[in-house]
Amino acid sequence: MRFLRMKPGHGEVLLAEGDVDITEDEQRLIEEFRAQLDAGMWAAVPTTAAAGRREARMVRRFEDIPRDADRVIFFPRAAGGAD
Repeated sequence: MRFLRMKPGHGEVLLAEGDVDITEDEQRLIEEFRAQLDAGMWAAVPTTAAAGRREARMVRRFEDIPRDADRVIFFPRAAGGAD
């Protein structure tokens, strides 16, 4: 599994990589996942829908990520909005 951050002007930046079936890797991925959310990022798992349409499913907990997911994309929340 790879954790990538969308960075304007740079595309995807690799944050962490590991195998969720290896305890040490999974712990490192969990820590990075939490760090990104604590920094205000959103997380999504890319998927492919019927007819090949690309979509993404938002995730808020590490446990919500499918075990067979190839990657998780982190991206900043939209600026603005009401307080």
